[in-house]
Amino acid sequence: MADPPQTCPLCNVKILVGCVGGDRVLFSVGPPGTRKSLYAKVCRHIDRPGCINKSGGSQTASPKY
Repeated sequence: MADPPQTCPLCNVKILVGCVGGDRVLFSVGPPGTRKSLYAKVCRHIDRPGCINKSGGSQTASPKY
């Protein structure tokens, strides 16, 4: 049986853990993504305790030129 999704108390995003190909992030708008994309879009901007994706910070986002 699959684990229930994790829900971040700060941004309410849901993370499905243990999916084939890695964890899947369900955003409120747009297609599912990865923990890396969640970090790039949301987590790196949040400076409050409670974020469930701080480990995503070890994966740096690509700079936009």
